[in-house]
Amino acid sequence: MKKLLALIAVALTAGSAFAQERPIHEVYSMMVFNFTKYVQWPDHTQPGEFVIGVIGNADVFNTLNTWYGGKGRGTKKYVIKKFSSAEEVADCHVLFIDRSKSGEFDDVNDKMKGKGTLVITDKSGMAQKGSGINFKTVDNKLRFELNQKALEASNLKVSNSLTSMAILI
Repeated sequence: MKKLLALIAVALTAGSAFAQERPIHEVYSMMVFNFTKYVQWPDHTQPGEFVIGVIGNADVFNTLNTWYGGKGRGTKKYVIKKFSSAEEVADCHVLFIDRSKSGEFDDVNDKMKGKGTLVITDKSGMAQKGSGINFKTVDNKLRFELNQKALEASNLKVSNSLTSMAILI
């Protein structure tokens, strides 16, 4: 757990040098995956699939799928799914909405309400609209906003470690 926390801390506190070393889709993929270590879902003890969905970013999808698809998570296995639009979105534990699809945020968010889905975005203003986590650049550093009300409404419990690194909304 300390290793994962350290990786997130490095990714979040590193300046533009970190971003230059790794493409942003790899940084997003690592962070999306590592967020799953600090959130508890209502069905966390049930066997089956742990689904991470991606809408609108093929690079993030491909990286998540290559790096984490099929790996174990307790009694579950990570399954990475790609969605092209809000209409295609089905049940998932995590849903990353790329900025190119942020216009579909309201439809996707309405569809995911109350289903125990962590919605992650990367466009300014999305945390205020109801995204659980939103990536944000502050002083040339990648940070993230955390909307506690949105997470509570999704019946998700977030560790204090993750909350302490976030910009709280």
